[in-house]
Amino acid sequence: MNTKLDPWNSGEISDYSKLFEEFGISPFEALLPEVPNPHKYMRRKIIFGHRDYGQVAKAMREGTPFSAMDGFMPSGKVHLGHKMVMEQLIWHQAQGADAFFGIADREAFSVRGFSWPKCKEIGVEEYVLSLIALGFKPEGHIYFQSECENVKDLAFELGTKVNFSELSAIYGFSGETNLSHMLSVATQAADILQPELAEYGGPKPVVVPAGPDQDPHLRLTRGLAGKMNMFRLEAREDKNGKKYMSVRGKAAPAKALKELKNRIPGKVRLYEEHLDILEFSDPSGFEKLEKIVREVALEFGGYAFLPPASTYHRFMSGLQGGKMSSSIPDSHIALTEAPKAGAKKVKKAKTGGCVTLEEQKKEGGKPDECSVFELMLFHLIEDDKELLEIRKECLAGERMCGACKQLASELMYDFLKDHQEKRELAREQLDEYGINYKKE
Repeated sequence: MNTKLDPWNSGEISDYSKLFEEFGISPFEALLPEVPNPHKYMRRKIIFGHRDYGQVAKAMREGTPFSAMDGFMPSGKVHLGHKMVMEQLIWHQAQGADAFFGIADREAFSVRGFSWPKCKEIGVEEYVLSLIALGFKPEGHIYFQSECENVKDLAFELGTKVNFSELSAIYGFSGETNLSHMLSVATQAADILQPELAEYGGPKPVVVPAGPDQDPHLRLTRGLAGKMNMFRLEAREDKNGKKYMSVRGKAAPAKALKELKNRIPGKVRLYEEHLDILEFSDPSGFEKLEKIVREVALEFGGYAFLPPASTYHRFMSGLQGGKMSSSIPDSHIALTEAPKAGAKKVKKAKTGGCVTLEEQKKEGGKPDECSVFELMLFHLIEDDKELLEIRKECLAGERMCGACKQLASELMYDFLKDHQEKRELAREQLDEYGINYKKE
């Protein structure tokens, strides 16, 4: 397929299964039984893939610390596609995650050329208000990249671990790419790793819910997490085929390596820049060894990041078929759109019905090719049984497109009206979320 995943200009993906082979994304379905109280996108196979989400599912089951992080470049109207990501972040927060939401104003400044005041206005008026209206709790963290010292400092450090050749291979950057655009990529990585900093409790599983077009950011950040760490834990094998573990720390202080030798139970051999664990006698196993290595790294001022996890959801199609695009008004519904206008767009949307009623009664409809059914699947109907019944009736030719359009348009009207009322309430709560903003 030779798919190109571009975070700034995502194309259509015709076969999501190809992403497993080409980019190493794992299928989510096999992991579903391990997730407590799974989100509707997980149950409905809208979330189709992941990287390393097992560590997050385990933290949820065991009640141990984990984080969820996401954000948006403030470049236009907030719409149903953004709502998908926001709802996943809010769901993770409800499952116990320390949740982070970043407004990527540095990215908008460098990629779109927006002024800082414009970034602030769009960030709050579109994205922040809708996030709060959808249920994001004040104990989470909402911030702007340009105002977050943690992110700016970490981005600078991360920049020492990546070069132009790597960025070119991952993102397709060329000699025409401006330096600020490249710096914004390091800032994205800092956004993702920020929840693991000491002031937020240190290393822990972090998940980023995303569309597959954002995977380049995750691949870059997972690599940078390892490069930034003081120690690298490796499985090795001697010339006789006997397996052992080795802790490498080229830039680590000699005292840190010596401290590791003192803390690791078993047979350990210390060298100038690494140590070999020939026998590890703690019955807790590999996880305990990882914990010791992380603790020592942090005590000696180093990093010990866990590679961030991610989930990937399918894109919604446009209301008229094809790709949903913010530049094509009839293809999407903004969360700030007048409820009557949103309902009208639903009634004009492309369906999976036949040309005539008689033919549809005989042949049945095609819900999997219907943008109206997709709206109900992704956004408008919470009850899985109700949704399944609609699908069955459509396939059997017992339900006509007019009935679905009427139901979906009414639900869309109700959602938009309720959401916009909650947005106005959210405006009065901005101080609770640490947002300093007044509408001009």
